[in-house]
Amino acid sequence: MTDITRISPAELHPTDYAHITVVEAGRTAHLAGQCPMDRHDVLVGEGDLFAQIDQVVANSLVALGAVGVGPERVVRSVIYVVSDRAEELAAAWDHLQAGPLAPAFATASTLLGVTALGYRGQLVEIDLTAALPE
Repeated sequence: MTDITRISPAELHPTDYAHITVVEAGRTAHLAGQCPMDRHDVLVGEGDLFAQIDQVVANSLVALGAVGVGPERVVRSVIYVVSDRAEELAAAWDHLQAGPLAPAFATASTLLGVTALGYRGQLVEIDLTAALPE
C-alpha cells in the first residue's frame, strides 16, 4: 500500500516488525483495547493465555472489519500480557505471529509485560491503530 511506509533503519536492531511506520492517509481508526471477552461479556479461556489471545484476535478482526479494513492496515499495535517472564512474552508474540492478525504486527509494535489488566483473570489485551483508506 503506497500510503503506508514501514521503515527499519540499518542502525537499529533487526526485528520482524518495522521500527517506524509512516502513514500518508488522513484518517485513522483507534480501536479500544481488545479483551478476551465474548459478546456476552464473559471471559474466554480462564487461565489459558493462548485461548485468550485467540479471542482477542477474533475480537480485533471484528473491530477492524467494522471500519472496513483488515490487519494489513494496522499502523501501530501495543500488546499487553500479564507476565514478567520473557519466555512467556515471546510465546505470546509467536502465537500472535502465527495467527490471522499477524499482518498487524509487521508495523510499529510494542509488547509489554504488565502486572494486571482490567478484568479479573484477563491475561492479554491488544490496542490497535489502523489507517483507513481515503
